[in-house]
Amino acid sequence: MKEENIDALFKALEGNFDTATPAAGHKERFLEKLQPSGVVSIGKKKKSWWKPLSIAASIAVLFAVGMGIVNSNPSIEQQVADISPEASQSHFYFASLIEQQVQELESKSSPETKKMIEDAMLQLEKLEANYTKLEQDLLGGGNSKLILSAMITNFQTRIDLLQDVMNRIDNINNFNTLNDENFTI
Repeated sequence: MKEENIDALFKALEGNFDTATPAAGHKERFLEKLQPSGVVSIGKKKKSWWKPLSIAASIAVLFAVGMGIVNSNPSIEQQVADISPEASQSHFYFASLIEQQVQELESKSSPETKKMIEDAMLQLEKLEANYTKLEQDLLGGGNSKLILSAMITNFQTRIDLLQDVMNRIDNINNFNTLNDENFTI
């Protein structure tokens, strides 16, 4: 029904539309008429800094929120330190002691001891994986005294392993030195 009214309206107005192009300078005359009232200014548009500034502020807020979420998840070491500060201190002490022994072990590497050192490193990796599992168990709410005892035992086992390998390497080096002294040309 409405479509019929619109069609009828356009048929009635057919031929009465103003389709001529405006005379030269029409736009300028129109803008001059608007000028005194202060509605429109002639010339370039002012650049608005509001939009770019609001976009930059939004990005900064999103970045800050994202960093807050990323930093809000404490590491396993931080969580263990919250549960037991002593465990964190002992971890630091034992880890530094083990690192020193590993460096000393690697400095004594020779063709005769290379395989022994590689095997010791594999055992250390297994013990480290076991320690990580113990940390997860501690965070999971297991028996904390028993788990902390197992963690310390794990460190002691690593230290004992390294000392045993060091003693074996020293024995091999001493044996080679004695053989070299007894050998004559």
